[in-house]
Amino acid sequence: MRQKKENTYKEVLTHLIVDIFEKSNNTPLNYKQVAAKLNLSDTESKNAIAEILSDESKSGKFLQTERGKFQLSQLHVYIQGKVDMTADGSAYVIPEDELENDIHIAPRKLRQALHNDIVKVHVYERRKGRKREGEVVEIIQRAKMDFTGTIDIAKSYAFFLPDDRKMLHDIFVPLDNLNGAQHGEKVVVSIIEWPKNAKNPIGKVKSILGKKGENDTEINAILADFGFPLSFPSAVEAEANAIPEQIPTDEIKKRRDFRDILTFTIDPFDAKDFDDAISFQTLDNGNYEVGIHIADVSHYVHPDSLLDKEAFERGTSVYLVDRVIPMLPERLSNGVCSLRPHEDKLCFSAVFEINDKATILDQWFGRTVINSNRRFSYEEAQEVIEKKQGDHAAEILKLNELAHILRERKFKNGAISFESEEVKFHLDEKGKPLGVYTKERKDAHKLIEDFMLLANRKVAEYIGKQGKGKNKLTFVYRFHDTPNPETLTTFSQFALRFGHKLTIKTDKEAAKSLNALLTKIEGEREQNLLTTLAIRSMAKAIYTTKSTSHYGLAFDYYTHFTSPIRRYPDVMVHRLLQFYLDGGKKINAEHYEKMAEHSSQMEKRAAEAERASIKYKQAEFLEDQIGVEYTGIVSGVTEWGMYVEIQENKCEGMVRLRDITDDFYTLDEKNYTIIGQRKKKKYQLGDEVSIKVKKVDLEKRQIDFTLVS
Repeated sequence: MRQKKENTYKEVLTHLIVDIFEKSNNTPLNYKQVAAKLNLSDTESKNAIAEILSDESKSGKFLQTERGKFQLSQLHVYIQGKVDMTADGSAYVIPEDELENDIHIAPRKLRQALHNDIVKVHVYERRKGRKREGEVVEIIQRAKMDFTGTIDIAKSYAFFLPDDRKMLHDIFVPLDNLNGAQHGEKVVVSIIEWPKNAKNPIGKVKSILGKKGENDTEINAILADFGFPLSFPSAVEAEANAIPEQIPTDEIKKRRDFRDILTFTIDPFDAKDFDDAISFQTLDNGNYEVGIHIADVSHYVHPDSLLDKEAFERGTSVYLVDRVIPMLPERLSNGVCSLRPHEDKLCFSAVFEINDKATILDQWFGRTVINSNRRFSYEEAQEVIEKKQGDHAAEILKLNELAHILRERKFKNGAISFESEEVKFHLDEKGKPLGVYTKERKDAHKLIEDFMLLANRKVAEYIGKQGKGKNKLTFVYRFHDTPNPETLTTFSQFALRFGHKLTIKTDKEAAKSLNALLTKIEGEREQNLLTTLAIRSMAKAIYTTKSTSHYGLAFDYYTHFTSPIRRYPDVMVHRLLQFYLDGGKKINAEHYEKMAEHSSQMEKRAAEAERASIKYKQAEFLEDQIGVEYTGIVSGVTEWGMYVEIQENKCEGMVRLRDITDDFYTLDEKNYTIIGQRKKKKYQLGDEVSIKVKKVDLEKRQIDFTLVS
């Protein structure tokens, strides 16, 4: 036993010594220098280091360059990055330094690393004509330890089969770790151990989702798979329930009172969390006062409270096809904070004096109290706009007129008008889709959007323009970078196939040209495809303290201020804004940057969960339509098939190359084309094809089509 401990100590110390030489760029060092760098000063440790250097120089690990000085005989190259698994069990590690090329890792060199894990990789010397290869030497951070899938119970053990196609290992579950799960049920399993030389990790059932194929089971599986909790901890619910709805009189006295000014909300017909309202009045000088009133979540949710920690972890509300998973408990999201009509509500507001030309003459930011006079659905507000009559018609029509001017100005300054179609489902009482439709955005939607953009922009400007350099105020911005020129060039070459020429020499020219394209293709068969590809060619917007601008909106300063019920960054923005309004000066930028990074990650995860729920409902909709024929557009090409989007209902599935039998087809990646090797027949991105539904796999959310000749 003692010998084993000594060997383990020697292994660890050797690893640390190697690390010292690598970090010092293999500078020759003696044992005392190594000990100093390891902060080891006792004689025993120094002797152990001297012994390792001497012994390992005989084995060839170290070289003695001069008397008493050593260095590594071979300096290894190590890179840190994220694992991207492939279907064959190998992986690519994407380095954190984006200038580096991806590193291929063979299955036996993965060392139990899983998809999206952050790992340290030893990179081999590149062989001529080969991609860079390496092996994982350390798992720095696991992407996740919980997986959704099906439990398979045998007589003396159980195995868990993950849903995630990139989780290539079944998980061994001892029978006493089943937590009541029955054979064939869908469950969440946590990895608790992975013995060094074991092929499969060991896990335990964390929660039971239910019977496979049932709507609630499958939707909850999507949430669990993306790491969103299915309920709030009881302590968080208790903290929310303890908040009184009644507003104390002394709190109202501290605030600017808008209760006697016309105020209303415009939201989807089925919304319950109303986090923004608009007030409107004509001033004595003929100008207008427009107030954008946002639920004052930060008044109720205090830093480091249980509610705050839970909201931060979630980062965002998740909007799935048939339900909303709120960031805050319903007591707050649909109750205390929701700007329901005919109730006094606390808000954080941006109030503007604005003239007939939509010029901002004055602005004010601060805490308010409102009482909404009317709750409009988008459809009701749209009817007022179109018929020019109805409740508060004069005010809505004037706001719509001002919104049009703000919108035109934004596009004139170089904003890009992305109008992709939003897929919606008609569901029965059990959640089964009866029909699919696309949601059209009309003036009522755009009116609200334009005034929310105004508030977001002006709040960001107000803080962003104060102080420069070291005196710059810490704030959380919504940053959207300029597009990658290479990606934009690829998109412009593709658009040319449809007869659309883009000018992309400068960022401003690119924005103007993209807008012209998006207007031109409205209502055309290629609209959805080109809009989707244009969005993909753009950089992704993120939250950050470091940059202030938004390329897509053509704003020099932009933030998210208007949705604190459903987005945590907006809560941070409210707190920071109030801090500065109260005369605050210096605040820790690094702390807020880390919080902003987490918020960006959770937003991305929520979008992926939403897409997964749409894919599931599309598969469920087509499940009983095997053999039905449709017309579709080729929406993607890969080495194993082409994706086709049905024009009628926007459901997307795959035509596999093995199912196209008139030739042997291969992928021409550069030209987004599938080509037949003998007859040279081509299927290109954007081509119209006739297909029929071949197979639907609900569990994998996959739809397979075959071509109709």
